[in-house]
Amino acid sequence: MPSASPTVLNLRQRRKDARPLELLDAALELFVEKGFTAARAEEVAQRAGVSKGTLYLYYPSKEELFKAVIVRNLSSRIADTAQQVQAWQGEMAPLLQSLLVQWWQQTYASPASGVFKILIAEVRNFPEIAGYYVQQVIEPGSALIGSIIARGIASGEFREVDVESTVHSLVLPMVMLCVHKHGLSACSQHQIDGERFIAEHVDLVVHGLRRTGA
Repeated sequence: MPSASPTVLNLRQRRKDARPLELLDAALELFVEKGFTAARAEEVAQRAGVSKGTLYLYYPSKEELFKAVIVRNLSSRIADTAQQVQAWQGEMAPLLQSLLVQWWQQTYASPASGVFKILIAEVRNFPEIAGYYVQQVIEPGSALIGSIIARGIASGEFREVDVESTVHSLVLPMVMLCVHKHGLSACSQHQIDGERFIAEHVDLVVHGLRRTGA
């Protein structure tokens, strides 16, 4: 039997390399549609076009699969943003505004916005995932935004505020915006212009942070 050509082998390798991401995309879609508890591993595998055994080869449990969804769609982007913040040398207000608007608009427009709905609805039943989400998303994300605010206060650009409360004021409304997208907005006529809301909300808080006359 003749061996496969280099081109065929390369295509197979690329297909194999892409498989974990295809599984994560399929898992996210299914978890948002059906809920984490109701979605079955075999359904994820079927949607990704692989066997259940192949799914478990990459992700040994549904919990591990969801953790990987969190890393790909949320925590990895926080890590990328942290590098930009560390290298930033200018004023904090434009940095805070541009990063938050860009990050949340991209998240809102993508399937990743559905992660928040899953977490709020079901995370109490899965304490291990809850702890993982806190460790991978809430803590580094809050620390990142808080560091920008603290630098602005230290430089005199921002007025003295409680950093932790200000982080919550920035983030929590946008989490609820994502939940609304996959909840009330999906089954009623009550629609919100997400991109506009994000830009206006961040602008409002950033201007509230500035010292008078700044």
